[in-house]
Amino acid sequence: MPSAVTSTSNPSDVGHSQTFKRIATKYFLSCTAALVAETVTYPLDITKTRLQIAKNKFTRGGMVQVTYDIIRREGAMALWTGVAPAITRHYIYTGIRMGAYEQIRLLTFDKDREKTFPLWKSMLCGAFSGLIAQFAASPTDLVKVQMQMEGLRRLQNQPLRYTGAIDCFRSLYRTQGFFGLWIGWMPNCQRAALLNMADIATYDRVKHGLIDHFQFKDNWLTHALASSCAGLSAAIVSLPSDVVKTRMMDQIRHELDAKMMHKKNTHVDLYNGVIDCYIKIIRNEGFFSLYKGFLPSYIRMAPWSLTFWVSYEEIRKWTGASSF
Repeated sequence: MPSAVTSTSNPSDVGHSQTFKRIATKYFLSCTAALVAETVTYPLDITKTRLQIAKNKFTRGGMVQVTYDIIRREGAMALWTGVAPAITRHYIYTGIRMGAYEQIRLLTFDKDREKTFPLWKSMLCGAFSGLIAQFAASPTDLVKVQMQMEGLRRLQNQPLRYTGAIDCFRSLYRTQGFFGLWIGWMPNCQRAALLNMADIATYDRVKHGLIDHFQFKDNWLTHALASSCAGLSAAIVSLPSDVVKTRMMDQIRHELDAKMMHKKNTHVDLYNGVIDCYIKIIRNEGFFSLYKGFLPSYIRMAPWSLTFWVSYEEIRKWTGASSF
């Protein structure tokens, strides 16, 4: 009689394989949802960046005026300048932050003692996952800001520095060095930690609160309400760090311009660090300058959060993954 065939599969190997597959699937799903959200709302991001940085005649007025000026002077497609590195950033940033949050939540949620995931744990998980994700993605953020500001050089009749995002990355690496690609990483990571602490924790808490206490169904309406609250919280908490991050990243443009001009009396505002940047902005422009671009930032975050979370939940449902 033929001998019985025995399985040589190691149960622990199967378990690790399933865990890896689950993490990879959720990583891909979150990146896909972020791609949709970023493409749809990107024009508001470039408007916000122009408002935060520019102190010249080419950028005046509020959000609507700046958007109108960009379209009139540079063309409608200029509103998507730098969208490629922005999307690339989310394939690093969003994938890591969402995956890390869910894994940490899974490891720290004590189902025997806790009916729902505590808010303080949610906030800490969100802050930590946002920090590590943004540190990994910081170079792509730097490239995005540099590409967004090329439109101003065109208006000032100055030669463009980069032919595209890849050329920008190479140029920054060549002129600033490897660690120079992380210029502005500290306020960048601070902003990401605060944003995720507000965004993910608020969404997680509001969604499950509506389901557990108000008998809402786990559907797109609940997701939309939770994401609206998350977008507002994220905008309020993260914008000051976003302004500082953008200013510090943009100072590369001023440094290069000063070198090209070779003028002894040329004054260029540079920041020696995060604290110095905060102090100079508040001292020279007032505290509420830290909230420059709040309207486009919130108007962007609200639909971004709505598009992302609703898309993310629906995509998970379509693929058979569990709800967030």
